Amino acid sequence: MNAAVPPTTAAATPRARSADALLRHLEWTVIRRLDGLLQGDYRTLFRGAGLDLADLREYQHHDDVRHIDWNVTARLQQPYVRQFTEDRELTAWFLVDLSASVDFGSDQLTKREVAREFVGVLARLLTRHGNRVGALLYGTEVDTVLPAGNGRLHVLNLLQRMGQRPEQTAAGATNLRDLLVAAQGVVKRRSSIFVVSDFISAPGWDKALAQLAMRHEVTAVRLYDPLEMELPDIGLVTMRDAESGEQLVVDTHDRGFRTRFAAAAEKREAALREGLARAGVDTLELATDDNLMDAILRFADLRKQRSRLANWSGRTGRAGQAAVHLSSWAGAPP
Repeated sequence: MNAAVPPTTAAATPRARSADALLRHLEWTVIRRLDGLLQGDYRTLFRGAGLDLADLREYQHHDDVRHIDWNVTARLQQPYVRQFTEDRELTAWFLVDLSASVDFGSDQLTKREVAREFVGVLARLLTRHGNRVGALLYGTEVDTVLPAGNGRLHVLNLLQRMGQRPEQTAAGATNLRDLLVAAQGVVKRRSSIFVVSDFISAPGWDKALAQLAMRHEVTAVRLYDPLEMELPDIGLVTMRDAESGEQLVVDTHDRGFRTRFAAAAEKREAALREGLARAGVDTLELATDDNLMDAILRFADLRKQRSRLANWSGRTGRAGQAAVHLSSWAGAPP
């Protein structure tokens, strides 16, 4: 259930603008600055699937089983995988949850607007280097599939489709599994996939996410608002469940209620972390009051750590050490 402070409407926010105006704003304030900061990290940040065989190494936890060399494995009695020279060109897909709960925001931006800005920055960074991006948009179901393409006009089309969608009012429970299963049927070639969602969903999404991660490089971009974690003492407020439309008047002066609210939020956090850990995907936290450029840099740091871990474990050949799962909760709520 979302807190009572009314979410900022699209008409009221200076950043909730047309696709072209938004992209121009992002290009000037974020992308232009990131170009210099990420100049030496682009290859680590965005990696292609690769085609040319480069080396063999011991199998590590979360390696793609399709890369196992069965002949070498049979000879050495230990699984080995083939390493490939990376192809710089890649395809990225954005699986964007635009269900009712992402329309909440307690400050200047809603989670939906944060998602739109994040997708705009990443998509433009990718297409500027000749890569292709596609998207699946989910409201109450997967109702929009934008095939992979490149260029600024393609990014504008994606941002326009995200911005023109009406808010989902009391649309019923979100089932994120539907979005993830649909992606398995749409995304055929190995790609980089960004699941942009607040992960407020019916259970069962973690298994579908794990299946997606077996074939693709998946990053979960988790959206949240600080007010969803802890309520301030602001007196009587009306809380509304964005999924069901149910409303409830509560007294935030009641310390016991605030304590129970925080405990329930922590329980949801624990369940979410367990689900993402089971899926074996990297995670980037993105709050409605976050600095977008800082969030992208956290993502770059995450990829660099992952690359260093893979290189180190590949050199040492220590299967036990290599099985360590790297998951970043940088910027996670307390």
